[in-house]
Parts: sequence; structure tokens; C-alpha cells
Amino acid sequence: MAISLQDQLLNTGLIKKDKANKAKKEKYKQSKQQRNSKTAQIDEVTLLAKKTQAEKQEKDRRLNQQTKAEADKKAIAAQIRQLIQLNIQAKDDDGVAYNFSDANKIKTIYVSNTTLQYITNGKLAIVKYAPGYEIVPAAVAEKIKQRDDSYVLVLNEKTQDDTAADDPYADFQVPDDLLW
Repeated sequence: MAISLQDQLLNTGLIKKDKANKAKKEKYKQSKQQRNSKTAQIDEVTLLAKKTQAEKQEKDRRLNQQTKAEADKKAIAAQIRQLIQLNIQAKDDDGVAYNFSDANKIKTIYVSNTTLQYITNGKLAIVKYAPGYEIVPAAVAEKIKQRDDSYVLVLNEKTQDDTAADDPYADFQVPDDLLW
């Protein structure tokens, strides 16, 4: 039979008999108290393991949220590109220059007279598309704006072709050659 560590220390003289008895009594009291109270003593290792596991789950959850947010952002960008590709309106390189601002810089796009009229009336809009700018219908621009409004650069409010009855400047005509 193997000799316990306590007995080995006693035999070598490293501890005294009264200290060994005191430690034995303390251990007995602790085990008796645990049996009587029916509560399991929580081990520090178990607590540390649970804490580590909770931290890992929290980290994984945050990482999953970031990944999902990036995937959603890519999906929205793809939807916007598809909307623009399917609804591009024709530009006229020999037409009238229409100026608009993008990131505090004045940009120019050349369009026909009817397209210019539609843009000013709010029936067409100018959107940013990868290499440049494109013209799309106002309804499509509204859908794009719902997803990400940074793509829509020019979307005028729809106006009626007839002048309003209470317009004080109705008698004054705007010259045809006045361009911004």
C-alpha cells in the first residue's frame, strides 16, 4: 500500500504531527459541511472555464455580426448595380451640357434637350455608377435612394408642366438659353 504524502512528510521530519492532524481535521470538517449542506462547492477551474467559454461565445457573436453586415452591404451594392444596369437611359454626347455637383466638385454630363427637360421636371435622375454617371428614371432612383442614398446625385422633385395659380413669377418667362 502506498504511503500518503502527509505520512511521507512526517517521516522525513518536514512537518510536525500537530500540523498534520490540524490539516486532517480541517479537511474532515470541510467534507462534512459539504455533505450536510448538499451544495456542491464550485471549483475555480470550472468558473474559469465557464467565463472563458462565455467570452469566446461573445467574440464569435460579434464576429458573426460583422460578417453579416459586410455581406448585407455587398448585397445592397449588387442590387443597386443591377437596378442601374437595367434602367440606364441614353446620353447624347453632342447634346446639351448638364452640370451637377458630386463631392463638392462640378461634374458635367451631356444629354439631349428632352432628357434635360425630364431631369429638371424630376422624371429622370442622375446616379453614380462605377466609372461615371448614368441617367435612370425617377422611380428607380427612389428605390436606389432607399437602399443607399449616396448613389443618387440629382433627383429633382416632380413638377407639373403648367404653372401654379398662386405663383407670383408666373408672368416672367425663363430664357431658353439660361443654363446652370
